[in-house]
Amino acid sequence: MYKHGIEVTEKQTTYERPLATAYGVQVIVGTAPVHLTQDPESAVNKPMLVSSWAEAQEKLGYSEDWDKYTLCQSMYASWQMFNVYPAVFINVLDPAKHSKENAAENFPVVSHQVELSQDGILLSSIRVNQGSGSLAGSGKAGTAKAGRAAGGPALSPDKDYIVSVTESGRTLLTMLSTGAGYELEQVSVSYKYLDPSMVTEEDVIGSYDMETGKETGLELARQVYPLFHFSPGLLLAPGWSKLPNVGAALQEKCTELNGVFRCECVLDLDADKNRKYSECGAAKETCGYTSPHSIVCWPELLADGKHMAFSAAYGAMASYYTATNGDVPYIYPSNKLLNADGAVLADGTEITLDQPQAASLNGDGIVTAINDGGWRSWGNNTGCYPKNTDPKDYRIGCRRMFSFVANYFIRQYQQRLDGSMNRRMIDDIINSFNIWGNSLVSLGMCAGLRMEYDEAENSDEELLNGHVQVNIFLAPYTPMEYIQASEEFDMTTLQAAIVGEEA
Repeated sequence: MYKHGIEVTEKQTTYERPLATAYGVQVIVGTAPVHLTQDPESAVNKPMLVSSWAEAQEKLGYSEDWDKYTLCQSMYASWQMFNVYPAVFINVLDPAKHSKENAAENFPVVSHQVELSQDGILLSSIRVNQGSGSLAGSGKAGTAKAGRAAGGPALSPDKDYIVSVTESGRTLLTMLSTGAGYELEQVSVSYKYLDPSMVTEEDVIGSYDMETGKETGLELARQVYPLFHFSPGLLLAPGWSKLPNVGAALQEKCTELNGVFRCECVLDLDADKNRKYSECGAAKETCGYTSPHSIVCWPELLADGKHMAFSAAYGAMASYYTATNGDVPYIYPSNKLLNADGAVLADGTEITLDQPQAASLNGDGIVTAINDGGWRSWGNNTGCYPKNTDPKDYRIGCRRMFSFVANYFIRQYQQRLDGSMNRRMIDDIINSFNIWGNSLVSLGMCAGLRMEYDEAENSDEELLNGHVQVNIFLAPYTPMEYIQASEEFDMTTLQAAIVGEEA
């Protein structure tokens, strides 16, 4: 086309590129609105690696109803609150198992459209027929009131009508002008719809089928490394980890993933049952949230006007601070902005803790939130505190560093296995590891990290069997949790000032 004049075009708004992490990756189990995806069945009980907000919506769907669709909390926290990637999502909401049939009903056609208000409709299950008979009510613009079913001739999708989903999540049937339904006043519609209330804690915990070899739920965390070549950094199940059985399963999975890897999990205390901060310590013990690998949070948070499990925000925040600090989890995720709007109980009651009250929770091994120039995480202790006072176990930063170094060593030197074992090979491993350890020390990520080989620990028999023992010495920094300053009236200075003025 010949052009003469001035033209202005617009480009899509660009956003700050998310931060990437390999050692702080969240693995999240829960429910997603898979009815909004092209192939809902393909997004069930399958670890799904997601790197962006758009990809999350494409692969799993997104809904503002975070209570029904718990994975959406972590989607929002990861990309709208902290902008960090990737994350691995495991959806357990199964259309084949957690759905209901809606028998054929008559709906009015308003302006050649039918709007179905039912949430979770599986688009492929929709069947539309020409309606006949009477309607129980009259339709208003934008609303479909159902009446009793009537079986007229069937209408064909994409020929007689198209199906779409509105921003509010409602399903919209639009009659095509070239189709048989364009002039109809009512149609008969049947469909299946997801019912997240049918999902149980057993679905989240998952299982291994001995006959089929199929894994479900949290059991799928095992597949993360073989599929994506990184080990989980944090395990969480927002909306579900407040249930003791789910919390127990998360804690159990933190050690010996794939037989060798370890990680931490983020758990929630029930903010409905536990309404007082002073009662949370006993509740934590009752739930059994006492693993060195557990980070226990209370209460819930507010984000974008909706309730969010504390674990969802904490997991994204911890992943973010790992990504922003050399992909090494040495930063304590305490006194860090949660990018939340408030702290609440399940019924919406606001929780405003001062430092002594928050410290009381910390003393029970619970992380909480305080408002100090914004809502901040507050607490450095894992769930094993106060019963376990080994700093490698009860300090969150230390615990994560020990897990990180172990996972790094396994991943970095896996390729050395099955090579010819000689002293050069051993020395090469030790020297390269120590170079890496010295780099972490020089960057202030830990006080010390080194590896040693002790000949006394490596007998001839063990060496002949191909077994080598090396020792790693790690000294993570502990948090500066308390500063005390004393004040004193300086009488000498006052007297000097007075005498000086008189002189």
